[in-house]
This record gives sequence, structure tokens and C-alpha cells, in this order.
Amino acid sequence: MGDAGHARYTYRLRVSSAARTGLMAEWARCRWVWNECVAMSRKVHAANRANPDDKVTCGPAQLDKLLTDARGAMAWLREGASVPQQQTIRDFAKSRAKALKDIKAKQPVRQRAGMPRTKRKRDALPTLNYTTRGFRLKDGRLHLAGGIALTVVWSRDLPSTPSSVRVYRDSLGHWYASFVVATQVQPLPATGRVLGVDWGVKETATTTSDAHDLPHPQHGKTAAQKLARYQRMMARRKPSPGQAASNGYRQAQAQTAKLHKKVARQRQDTARKWAKTVVRDHDAIAVEDFRPKFLAKSTMARKAADAAIGATRTALIEMGRKHGRDIRLVHPAHTTMDCAQCGARTKHALPLSERTYLCTACGAVSPRDKNSARVMLVRAGLNPAGADRVRAGGPLVPSQREPGIPVL
Repeated sequence: MGDAGHARYTYRLRVSSAARTGLMAEWARCRWVWNECVAMSRKVHAANRANPDDKVTCGPAQLDKLLTDARGAMAWLREGASVPQQQTIRDFAKSRAKALKDIKAKQPVRQRAGMPRTKRKRDALPTLNYTTRGFRLKDGRLHLAGGIALTVVWSRDLPSTPSSVRVYRDSLGHWYASFVVATQVQPLPATGRVLGVDWGVKETATTTSDAHDLPHPQHGKTAAQKLARYQRMMARRKPSPGQAASNGYRQAQAQTAKLHKKVARQRQDTARKWAKTVVRDHDAIAVEDFRPKFLAKSTMARKAADAAIGATRTALIEMGRKHGRDIRLVHPAHTTMDCAQCGARTKHALPLSERTYLCTACGAVSPRDKNSARVMLVRAGLNPAGADRVRAGGPLVPSQREPGIPVL
């Protein structure tokens, strides 16, 4: 079995009151380190704007020195473990580097990674990162640097020794441990079949096999009525500016967060089960490399968000990598305009209301999304004859001969 890279295995934690106190104390120190990094970054940025000829850097080396000096001067900071504080600096440096890269590349503002901001106590959720120096597993329990012992709910075994762990609390107040482990490919029997996948809103995934289409699950729509009731409760009990929230408001807020979490887990469960079925039944899969961000500004925003196209696509890619399947990402341009049989392209884009594709060159008639799924196979260089009820098409048009389709 080959190496499949790294993966995260997440488990629920049972946290005692003493352990919770220790985790929150560590989080307070890490949050202070993060905010100091933000302050130093802003100070360096202002100095560079004032004196462009005398550039001042704010990299990991400078931030490490900041942490060393702070730990030497503050006993409160020294009481905490150094590993999560150092990892906080690493996370900040990565976040800042990505933001600067987007600015240098002149990315549009709506697509940029924002510069790191300060984390306020009442808003930021606790997150602590530990490398191998900062944790160990003993007798089924997770022991963190600083004498914090946590009980892990082992719902499944770890495939290998973890290299790092992230301990965090979600919006419901539940604590989790996310281990990073090296994974091995788990090969499945060859089937000799291929599949093309086209993403959509009417159906989350339309494929070249009718048996593997994924209908819109509508988990969010099912929960909408209950969610609206909780949100009305929050609106009625919303505290005035400067006043503490009432118990009723906090209860309604907790119910809202719980419902959101349930819907997210339902979407994830649906995506993983469908991805497992697709990967088990096909050797190679051509997937539309779809970016659903633009749908957030369209009239289909709510339905598109409920379809969870991005999460389903990610689940399919990860499942294919896990089992050693050939997953090929296909550029989505003009996939609804090309004919899967002859390769001809219509002269105008089809409106969304037109659900049947009619080729003016060869006269082929098929459902619009089914035709797009077959186009995925042709563009990915896969033999459409290996798919259900799909025969090989004609010569490739120039857009189908473009190289660079990544294979994961």
C-alpha cells in the first residue's frame, strides 16, 4: 500500500473541571501572544509606509524573539507551555504570509485572505495546537504539556502515531482533539468503469450513471422552520448595547447553534456516503472543478448553500485519494455549451431555464446536466465507453485538448 499523505482524525473529549480551567488558561496566554503578533505586524506595516527605503521585517524569527523576551519578563506567560505559544506564532505567520501574497498578486478584495485580526475573549473560540513535544497518549488518555489530562472518546483507532494534535472547543461548548496522522492507501478492487460528475443546484451531482446521481438533500430547508423560531426568540430577547445577555437569549442562541451544527453534520454525512459509493464502483472519476462562491450572490444562493457543493466535492476528492482512485479535475468553462458526442459548441450560453441540450451539429438531444457530465469524461481524457450508456464521441475541440488537468 502506498502513502496517501496525511489526514485528520477527530475525537470528542471528556473534559473535567480542572482540565477545562487549564485549557482556558493556556488559551488566554496563546490569545495574548496572537494579539501581540497582530500589534507588532501593524507597527511594522506603519513603519514601512512611513519609511519605504528602510524596510522592517516581521517574520517568524522576529516573532520568536518577541515571545522569548515576553516569557523572560512575564511569570504569567512562563507558567504556560511553550509549544502552543510557538504554534500560535506559526499560525499567525502563515496567515499573514497568505494575506501578503494575495495583496502582491493583486487579488480582488473579495477573494483575498484578510490580514490577521485581534482575538477577543468573548468572540474567539479556544484553539490550541501541540506538536510531538507537547503531548503524549498514555492508557487511552491525552496528556498535554502543563499537566493537562483529557479523556478521549475513541470512536475508531488511529492508523498510526500522530505527529500533532489540535484541541479546540466548538460553538456548542464541546471539546475535540484533532490528530494529524500519516495514512496509507486502502486500494479497492478494480471495476473497469469511469464516471463523469457535474455539479448543480437542482441536483447536487449529476453523473453519467443514473444510479449514482445525488439529489438535493434539502437538510437546511427541513430545519428552516425550527431555525426561524429560534432566531425570532433571539431577536425578541436581544440585549441592548452594553448590557449582558439574558439566560433566555443565551438558551435560544445555544439552540440555534445546535441546529446549525446538526445540519452541517447531515450534509457531511450525505456527502461522505455518496462519495464512498462512487469511489467503490468506479476506477476513474472526472469531476468538475467547480467554484461555488459566485452562487452566493445569485438568486440561488440559499439553495446552493443547502446543496453543500464544495463540501461534497471535497469529500469525493478525499475519498478517492484514500482508496487510490484516479480523480481528475476538469475546468468548468463551456461545459454546458459543448456536445459530448461530436464536440461542437453552441454559439450562445444556455439560460438556466433550458434544461435540455440540443446539438445543432449532430442533432443529439439529452438532459443538459447529463450532457455536461459526459463532457467531463471527454475533457479528462477518459474513454466514455467505460461509462453507463455513454458512447465515445467525435474529435476533441481545442478547449478539450488543454493540458494540465491535475490527477490527485
